[in-house]
Amino acid sequence: MEIILKQDITNLGYKDDIVKVKNGYANNFLIPKGLAVMATPQNKKVHAENMKQKAVKLEKQAKEAEQLAQMLGNITVKVGAKAATTGKIFGSVNNIQLADAIKAQFNYDVDRKKIVIDSEKIKELGTYTAKVNLFKNISATVTFEVVAE
Repeated sequence: MEIILKQDITNLGYKDDIVKVKNGYANNFLIPKGLAVMATPQNKKVHAENMKQKAVKLEKQAKEAEQLAQMLGNITVKVGAKAATTGKIFGSVNNIQLADAIKAQFNYDVDRKKIVIDSEKIKELGTYTAKVNLFKNISATVTFEVVAE
């Protein structure tokens, strides 16, 4: 059965994708929960028109994301943390602090939920990297330095 997804579903597809699934999965789970609609010819026509209108917006968002990715790739963000004389941090540095530091130093708005720090936990002073997912296939690698306050 072909369906049109209304939301992103892990391991199935993104919003507005037309995918094939088993009848039971569609009829018993996806459609009753409002996660998808059946891909009838009429729904496909409506979907095609909606996608045409969204294409312009998505292209603009993709260009903005690419520009932001280039800017983020060329900067080094300094994140301040309280640290002992040995270089260990009291606590750890997380994506919220990194997003706040990017906003404060460079005035770029980055959603904290889209930042993935490469190291498990940052508990020492030093230089680290993080991946920022800006758009579907566009991401940037940000270098940040943890310094003592």
